Amino acid sequence: MITPILLCGGSGKRLWPLSRKSYPKQFIHLDGDETMFQASANRFIGEGFHKPVIVTNSDFRFIVVEQLLEVGIDPGPILIEPERRNTAPAVLAAAMFLARKDPDSLLLVAPTDHVVPDAEAFRAAVKFGQQAARDGQLVTFGIKPTHPETGYGYLEFSTAPQGEDLQLLPLKQFVEKPELQSATEMVASGNFLWNAGIFLFSARAIIKAFETHAPELVEPVSNSVNNAEEDLGFLRLAADSWSRAEEISIDYAVMEKAGNLAVVPFASDWSDLGGWDGVWRQSNKDEKGVSTFGSATAIDCNNCLIWSEDRDLEVVAIGLENVITIAMPDAVLVIDASRAQDVRKAVDALKSKKSSQAEAFAGDPRQWGWFESPLLKGLDTL
Repeated sequence: MITPILLCGGSGKRLWPLSRKSYPKQFIHLDGDETMFQASANRFIGEGFHKPVIVTNSDFRFIVVEQLLEVGIDPGPILIEPERRNTAPAVLAAAMFLARKDPDSLLLVAPTDHVVPDAEAFRAAVKFGQQAARDGQLVTFGIKPTHPETGYGYLEFSTAPQGEDLQLLPLKQFVEKPELQSATEMVASGNFLWNAGIFLFSARAIIKAFETHAPELVEPVSNSVNNAEEDLGFLRLAADSWSRAEEISIDYAVMEKAGNLAVVPFASDWSDLGGWDGVWRQSNKDEKGVSTFGSATAIDCNNCLIWSEDRDLEVVAIGLENVITIAMPDAVLVIDASRAQDVRKAVDALKSKKSSQAEAFAGDPRQWGWFESPLLKGLDTL
């Protein structure tokens, strides 16, 4: 049996202004009836999987429970991070928590902001990697690229994957998010996959990997788990110890240093909707490559995404090409599609001028819609 570890503490800067620190993209309805968090939980429900362990922060604890219950999932343990410390401490905490009962339990670490249309195919890939994980390997899943993407890291192999069948490949190296020219060359070579940031391993193996490659994290995270307190069904990790853990990703802390890492290539559709260009690619487009959402109209446009989240705000675009426009009641983004990965710069710029729109909405999101400031008109349910 595999225990999914669902990570949902991120802030989703690159989908601003729809995604903000106070209510990030994983909890928003961007692709279908389910939120990405709900779809991620549903992806690993059923035969072969235990209830998921959720790792999130205090701000999202009730959102997590509400969204799971909304799709009929009984929440498993929910670990509350006192503050954001990136993925390495979060993964280590979940591993130590599960190792108390079974050090050989298998953990599937999955961010909750991914779109995977063929969930059955992905479950098959996960099950294919089980034996390697039981044998002590750290298994990750690489996505076959469909285009040169600068918003993802890459996994490099000595030789290209052979065919579409499930296989286990040794990893040559991790590659950081590249410039466009490098991404184009890597995709053309056939020796690279996108790094999905999804991992499968035993609790024993990943704890040993941290002890070897990031020993400075072991004591503060261990103390934080051992001194955690129950709170209304949540498990609050001890804040004092947690604050001493370095803020670092699991890639940097462990994966780029480990010698026992293997990759299962996954050739089906996948996206982490890591930018508005990703949303455009996943959306339904007309013959000119134009996608509109909400109260939006496009005239003589090509390859554009025009989005209005306010039913009383009609957004009209005329004669645009490769432009993304996102309109909220309190903020509007207009950006060249080729600069979609730079949206986080807008968030940083607004934070520097102490603009509330950088991280929060004027209204508070709820499952049924929005609780609004009287200064703004209503916003449709996301």
